[in-house]
Amino acid sequence: MKVWTKVRIKDQNPQVERVSRSFVNYLYGYGPFYDFCRKYNVSLEDRHFIEQYTGNRISGLLLLFLSRDYTRINDIANKYNIDATQNVDIYPEIEGYIEK
Repeated sequence: MKVWTKVRIKDQNPQVERVSRSFVNYLYGYGPFYDFCRKYNVSLEDRHFIEQYTGNRISGLLLLFLSRDYTRINDIANKYNIDATQNVDIYPEIEGYIEK
């Protein structure tokens, strides 16, 4: 019988940690989240909590990807595939340097 559980990995991977921090900054550094925090006076402590939570989740997904554990990634995708009416259409968005 399978049981859904959360595991915290104690061994840290510096590359995964660096990429996870970059992703959190990429997601929350500016834009709607930044505006939301200012508009609703979200405390710095609460913002750090949200960023830490997000970074932990991202690093977990990265470790699963690096270990090629696609079954567990698929399990996560299936568990959190919530009713589509809660989200608008998703359009991939990328930013970065380009050669001109």
